[in-house]
Amino acid sequence: MNENLMSDLLHEVKRLADALDRLAGPAPAANDLGGADCFVWVPARRHLQPVVRPNRIELSLIRGVDHVRDILHDNTLRFAEGFPANNVLLWGARGMGKSSLVKAVHADIVKAQGPGLKLIEVHREDISSLPALLDILKDSAMRAVVFCDDLSFDHDDTAYKSLKAALDGGIEGRPDNVLFYATSNRRHLLPRHMLENEQSTAINPSEAVEEKVSLSDRFGLWLGFHKCSQDDYLAMIDGYAAHFALPLERAELHHQALEWATTRGGRSGRVAWQYIQDLAGRLRIDTTVR
Repeated sequence: MNENLMSDLLHEVKRLADALDRLAGPAPAANDLGGADCFVWVPARRHLQPVVRPNRIELSLIRGVDHVRDILHDNTLRFAEGFPANNVLLWGARGMGKSSLVKAVHADIVKAQGPGLKLIEVHREDISSLPALLDILKDSAMRAVVFCDDLSFDHDDTAYKSLKAALDGGIEGRPDNVLFYATSNRRHLLPRHMLENEQSTAINPSEAVEEKVSLSDRFGLWLGFHKCSQDDYLAMIDGYAAHFALPLERAELHHQALEWATTRGGRSGRVAWQYIQDLAGRLRIDTTVR
């Protein structure tokens, strides 16, 4: 075989190999759970993307939800220490600190116990990839809270079946070193009209709804968040103002905060934080959480 023919063949082989690599997609990335405390799951590459600077606030700044805060902290601490704990669904009013509480509790426990507990965020649209994530986590010496923010399912959405299996319904079961936390505005994770439609059109209405409602049942803890009172709202304002040393008289602070809530149509932890951000900006005070 002459030299030119051999060169052409090698070129074609390389070209075919490159084409196959492109068809196969990106190679799975190496995952290092020791590289950070928080990660975001990237299913296309089976990769746990480290989060260098998580977006979170101190646990002491979350006010008005003391009871559920203590329950979530105790559940998470027991899990971090290697004892039994429950999956948790945090549901209820918008802006009351559900996702902030999950991140703050995790940070507080890592600060006290060391870096053995990881927080891994899974985006709502990636729920169907949970089995792949659990397959990676099950062989790790680390313990992980898998967290999905604003979880809910719409009509004809079958991804909830992957979540049911991942929680505890699969043949292999959920790994002992993994818990699942989710936040939602809905206690049953499905819109009421969807449940009512299933019930009205089914031959056996109770069985039609049972499969979908049973998803929430797989969370051992349901923590409810309700609209805050004026006292709770002002307590949040006072806590933020003290933490960031905002130089404003308490009476004026409360007056402005209540006026801000009126313009936003209601009181919540999110509204309190937004007011504090506005006030700090006007006073030229940095509120960056480091």
